[in-house]
Amino acid sequence: MNASAALPASGPTTAETLRSALGGLLDGLPPKQVSAAVERLIANYRGTTPTDVPVLRDRSDVAAYAAYRMPATFEAVRSALDALAQAVPQWSPLSHVDVGGGTGAATWAADAVWDGPRTTTVLDWAEPALALGRELASRSSSPVLRAAEWRRAVIGSGTTIPEADLVTVSYVLGELTVEARRAVVAEAARTGRAVVLIEPGTPEGYLRIREAREQLIGAGMTVAAPCPHDAACPIEVGQDWCHFSARVSRSSLHRKIKGGSLPYEDEKFSYVAATRFPVEPAASRITRRPQIRKGLVLLDLCGPPQDGLTRATVTKRHGDLYKAARDADWGQEWPPAPESR
Repeated sequence: MNASAALPASGPTTAETLRSALGGLLDGLPPKQVSAAVERLIANYRGTTPTDVPVLRDRSDVAAYAAYRMPATFEAVRSALDALAQAVPQWSPLSHVDVGGGTGAATWAADAVWDGPRTTTVLDWAEPALALGRELASRSSSPVLRAAEWRRAVIGSGTTIPEADLVTVSYVLGELTVEARRAVVAEAARTGRAVVLIEPGTPEGYLRIREAREQLIGAGMTVAAPCPHDAACPIEVGQDWCHFSARVSRSSLHRKIKGGSLPYEDEKFSYVAATRFPVEPAASRITRRPQIRKGLVLLDLCGPPQDGLTRATVTKRHGDLYKAARDADWGQEWPPAPESR
C-alpha cells in the first residue's frame, strides 16, 4: 500500500529543509568514509543486532545513518501519520514522544503533517544520535523542532514513556527481543492517546506490526489506519503481507552515498495507527498498485470484516469514480472522500 495522500502545504518545505540540513551535516566528510560506514551499518541491521548495545556508536556512524536512512524514514513515517490525520481530521497532537527516535526523523514527519504548537520529546539510547538530531533540529525554522527535548533512555523492557497525545515507534521493534518489543508496545498503549508503529515493509516487519496491532486492540485502543476495522487481519500468514510504499526524493549526495542513479527511491514499510478516541477509518483501502486497463481499473481492496479482501472493477460507466480510480494510488482509501475526487 502507498500512503501518498495529499499533504499539507508545510510538507514539501519540511522535506526540503531536512535534505538541506543533512547536506550541511555531511560537509567535509569524505564520501568513501560515509559509504564504508553505511555498508557496516547495513551488515549490522541485516544481522542479529544486540539489544544491549546501540548500533550507532559515534558521530561518524550517526552521520552515515542519517544520510542513508533519514530521508526514507521521514517519508514512511509522514505517510503513516498522514493516514492518521485523515482518520481524525479535527485532531492535532499537542504533545509527541518518539521512542527510539535516533536523529529525529519522526519528529520532522510530525511537523510536516500537523502545525504547532506541540511539545516534542525524543527518547533514544545512543547519545551521538541524540546530539546529531538536536543539531539537525536547530537548523530548522520550526519552533516545534527547535524546542524538542532529546533524552537518553534505554529502549526495552524497562522503558518509561511520558504521557503524550502522540507516541511513535518507528523502525525500532525489529531491534528488540520479543519480550522487550511487547513491553514497549504495552507502554506506548498505556501512555499515548494515539500510537503509531512503523516497521520495514518485509514479511517479518509486517508480522511484528500485526502482533503489535493485536496488542493495541487488546489494550482498548481503536485502529485508525491502515485497517478499516478492528477485526482480525484477513491476510493469511505466509501467503502475503500488508505493506506500503513512500516515494523518496534523492539529493545528489544521497544518490552518491547509496550508489544509485535514479532521482528517487521507494521505501517499503508496514504500520498501524491506533487511538483512544473516536476515528473515521477508511471504508476500504487499496492494497495493491491499481491495474489500469483499457476502459477499466482493477482495485484490490481490504474492506469491512464481512468483505475482507476483494477486487473491484471500475469502468467508464462509473463516471467520476472511474476518473478517481485512474488517479488512485496504492494505500489510499476507497472510495475517496467526495472532496478529494
